[in-house]
Amino acid sequence: MEYSDTFLREILKRTHTVAVAGVSANPIRPSYFVARYLGLKGFRIIPVNPGLAGQRLFGETVYGALSNVPDDVDMVDIFRRSEAVPEIVDAALDRWPKLQTIWMQIGVEHEQAAAIAQARGVDVIQNRCPKIEYQRLFGELRMGGFATGIISSKL
Repeated sequence: MEYSDTFLREILKRTHTVAVAGVSANPIRPSYFVARYLGLKGFRIIPVNPGLAGQRLFGETVYGALSNVPDDVDMVDIFRRSEAVPEIVDAALDRWPKLQTIWMQIGVEHEQAAAIAQARGVDVIQNRCPKIEYQRLFGELRMGGFATGIISSKL
C-alpha cells in the first residue's frame, strides 16, 4: 500500500484519541511500546484486550471489547492478525459512526474490511505503524543514525 506523507501526517495531526485493539501489558511487546510511545506524544490511548479487561494501562482502564469503550475515539489501531480485522472493523464502525481512521499495524491487511470502512468515509491505513510514521514524519527517527544528519559509517 502506498500512502502519501501528506495523508499520513494529516491523520496523525488530527488524531487525539486512539483505541489500541490487541494491546499487551508486556513492555517488550510491540503493541505495548507503540501505545506507550503514542501516549508520550500526547495521544490519549484507550487499551482494548479481553484478557486484560478491568486492569489499568497507560493511565486508562483496559476494555474487553471496542463496544465497551465509553468514550469517542478518532482512530482504532489494530494489533491483531489479519483474520480478526473484519470483526474489529465492524465493531469499530458500529461503536463510532464518526470514526476517522482504522490503522492496521505492520503485517496486518484486509482489503474487504478496508473497503467497508472506506465506503463509510473512514480513512484506512494497512501494514504500517503509527509510531514509525510519526517518528519519520515529525523528524524523530534517530535510531541507528537515521535522520541525524551525521554519516558515521567508516571503511
